[in-house]
Amino acid sequence: MTSTIAPAAPQDVAQLRQLYFDVYGHGYPVALGSDPEEMRRLIADPHTHWLTARQDGGRLTGSVAVQTDPGSRIGKLVGLAVHPEQRGGGLAGRLTAAVCADAFASGALDSVYATVRVVTPGPQQVFVRHGFRALGLLPNAVEVAGCESLALFARHADGVLARRATVGADEGTLLRLLEAARRSTGLDHGRPRAAAARARPAGRSAPATAPMELITAPGFVRRRFLELFPDPGARFFPLHLPNAVLTPPDGAFEAYADLDPVAASCSLVAVHPSPAAVAGALEPLMAAVTRAGADYVETLLPLADTAALDAFLAAGFIPSAVYPAMRRIGDRFHDYVVLSRTSRQIDFRATAAGPRLRPYLESYLTAWTSTYLTLPEVAP
Repeated sequence: MTSTIAPAAPQDVAQLRQLYFDVYGHGYPVALGSDPEEMRRLIADPHTHWLTARQDGGRLTGSVAVQTDPGSRIGKLVGLAVHPEQRGGGLAGRLTAAVCADAFASGALDSVYATVRVVTPGPQQVFVRHGFRALGLLPNAVEVAGCESLALFARHADGVLARRATVGADEGTLLRLLEAARRSTGLDHGRPRAAAARARPAGRSAPATAPMELITAPGFVRRRFLELFPDPGARFFPLHLPNAVLTPPDGAFEAYADLDPVAASCSLVAVHPSPAAVAGALEPLMAAVTRAGADYVETLLPLADTAALDAFLAAGFIPSAVYPAMRRIGDRFHDYVVLSRTSRQIDFRATAAGPRLRPYLESYLTAWTSTYLTLPEVAP
């Protein structure tokens, strides 16, 4: 039976909730498919492109949305769901193609990204067939049916990738990630920089038991965040608003976070006065976030920001994805790196890593091993 694709309407909310329940059960961690008030808000939001699919008889069989951040010119494809009885007929691909065409047609987006489940290869194949590139893995990133890893995919508007500002990376962990990206996407990230050009931080100086204050008052946090970062150019973490702030008792820095205990995840959105200011204090920060219910923490840094990258690498964060041409500054586009850390045991045995994800899996395993396993030296 043919399905017709059309924009979502407020009267669809009840059927949409039922669809997400049929697909995910009670474990869907996204308000887009579970919170009626948020769903109605997004349907009315001019910056959200939400499409549904219906059979000729009126039954809702699929859904997908692209939420956009006009300031960053980035969209996120979320909530792709097809009723179990309709799988295998290409409906997921039709929805993906339609919502991307709708979002890019406005001319307001440079790229659209998606975080994709990797328990089966099907979702990866859908995105690859519709112009998305695999950008990396996010191990233990979300709580769905247990703790799951996700893959990061993105699709760019025409001409964007040709205007990248390439900076390269030092030998070592980052270089392995960039080589994995080249193998997966064919994109070059520049020549390696000389590692001797700068010193790496000495390591983790503050124990996990060191004091760290966590303030979870969303209204206050966002007001304070905008006071410290009034210029949109000084903050960049698309489609994330902080709802918590972490600070040591002396106020040496303020780390703003999007904390989601339901999904057991946390995104470090920005740090005042700079990301490098948390060097030596990420252990107590991680401990505080874990106590608040987040087993997975990620941050997003420019590939060119060597000081901030060093601070997080020294604290056990693993570079797990690289987003090419993520941010437009003037007439050039700049690459960003996703670094992540999880307090749970990582188990990739159930990960269906297709050919475009496997280089990232290999890179992550190598980086994790070199970070957390100290191999004894053997005398000749």
